[in-house]
Amino acid sequence: MYILGINSCHADSSACLIKDGRLIAAAEEERFTRTKHWAGVPTQAILYCLTDADISIDSIDYIAVNRNPRANFTKKIMFALSKRPSFKLIVDRLNNVSKIKDIKEVLSDKLAGGGEIKAPVYNVEHHIAHLASSFYVSPFDEAAVVSVDGFGDFVGLMWGMAEKSKIKVIHRTFFPHSLGLFYLALTQYLGFLKYGDEYKVMGLAPYGEPEFLGPMRTIIKTSNKVEQDAPLFEMAGDYFNYDKNIAMTWDNGEPKMGIVFSPELEELLGPCRKTGEEISRRHKNIAASLQKRYEEVFFHVLNHVHKQTKARNLCIAGGCAMNSVANGKIFRQTPFRRVYIQAAAGDAGGALGAAYYLWNEILNQPKSFVMKNAFWGPAFCNGEIEKELELKSTKLEENGCTIEKIGDENELCRKTAAYIADAKVVGWFQGRMEWGPRALGNRSIVCDPRRADMKEILNLKIKRRESFRPFAPSILRESVKDWFKTDYDVPFMLQVYQIKEDKQKEIPAVTHVNGSGRLQTVTQEQNPLYYKLIKEFEKVTEVPIVLNTSFNENEPIVCKPKEALDCFLRTNMDVLVLSNYILHRNNLGRK
Repeated sequence: MYILGINSCHADSSACLIKDGRLIAAAEEERFTRTKHWAGVPTQAILYCLTDADISIDSIDYIAVNRNPRANFTKKIMFALSKRPSFKLIVDRLNNVSKIKDIKEVLSDKLAGGGEIKAPVYNVEHHIAHLASSFYVSPFDEAAVVSVDGFGDFVGLMWGMAEKSKIKVIHRTFFPHSLGLFYLALTQYLGFLKYGDEYKVMGLAPYGEPEFLGPMRTIIKTSNKVEQDAPLFEMAGDYFNYDKNIAMTWDNGEPKMGIVFSPELEELLGPCRKTGEEISRRHKNIAASLQKRYEEVFFHVLNHVHKQTKARNLCIAGGCAMNSVANGKIFRQTPFRRVYIQAAAGDAGGALGAAYYLWNEILNQPKSFVMKNAFWGPAFCNGEIEKELELKSTKLEENGCTIEKIGDENELCRKTAAYIADAKVVGWFQGRMEWGPRALGNRSIVCDPRRADMKEILNLKIKRRESFRPFAPSILRESVKDWFKTDYDVPFMLQVYQIKEDKQKEIPAVTHVNGSGRLQTVTQEQNPLYYKLIKEFEKVTEVPIVLNTSFNENEPIVCKPKEALDCFLRTNMDVLVLSNYILHRNNLGRK
């Protein structure tokens, strides 16, 4: 039985395919359209999933969508009557809802040549899909489940308890009360206006002090109410434009949102930062205050959930589950002892959750699959790579590149590790593309974490991004206890832990200003080749860690060999390891 899951007509559109309860393929549409966070119907991601399974759309038994326009309908009507949102906002929302309702017609036109698609479509409420995306692929038989994001199907927070193949929803916090909306508003206030820019503010926060924590506690207040429908936190409405004409674009392109904070927020905190304006001490302190208040509210929620469920295990999903700094403090700030967050915790993961909710909950199938790695995207054979190398042969020659084919994996990893240890910037393109926003060792740029100047080298040669943003360490799983204060599995780079004080000076390129690192743990089972590469680097340097950043240049992570070669050629990357081919740029290698 095949189930196609999709996140459609929303940011980070995506598709996944499961067969008899096992995940076969999953990818975000942005990797094919080459537009970050692409919003619309994920036709290319769907086609990839079908092609990978060697089936057509006619072979699909069920289609699951992570939106349900009928969910919480009464709450929506009550809000409309009490707040009287702008007419344009209502029209925009109705248009979006109609696209969700018409998804079968769109898929018929795009994938079946206008023919009938027989598979029934199931609409799964947005946050239920989030909960399912984490729990049903987790290693737990039971867990508390929490979904936190901006809003979806009129909900900003949902939590409950999951056991075996059932999720019991205990609480919903309804729009406009939303931790995601709170973080978005302050992100925009700080001058970061692109969709998904919240991670930049998270990286900026350690440079400041929480001087503005008092005002932040005015903006969003916590509550200890225990009634089922009572929110655990409430937004002070004066500081937000949620009932006004906020433009939202989710149709076949880059998602965009209008400004969600009001002039009252500037009266409270001072004038907002304009895009491109120099980041001042005040801006850094506001970022620190935002992150601090976010964590206070987040842990207020988690501790309440633990008190109500008494669960030892926790599964988190939703856009706020990408706040890796807060995630890394869960063991210190709550009684939970085990945590699982799947690789695409944000809206892209809703496709996975919708599919597994249908399989486990609606079709009543036992929970049996555990997502241990994130490699569910396209892979490319040597023939395809050789074709691209031939097409780019003139450009490669002009760039002074030598190409060496290595037949032995051990030799490939030894040579690459030597390049990394020699301070080269290395593109590493292997196997299946990652699912989720993090490069995890198959579409990565890898460098020496021991070089204090490596951040500057990377930003100069390739990334060209804000200097305050940290780079991440990939570390052998068995070595975590020797380098980090917390010893736990972090396969998807979604937790930040403190690096031991005596180790920080050894890996300055991946140590953030506050002594932390957003680590990725690597095991031989999850990714044998990447594990072998880090192991070879350890043999050379006695450091079981490499700097890992996404293989891209202000674009979605590369998907195809062509995109890897294009990125290599237009930047000053020193080495590209493309499957078992090593391309070395002789005339631009850094000494």
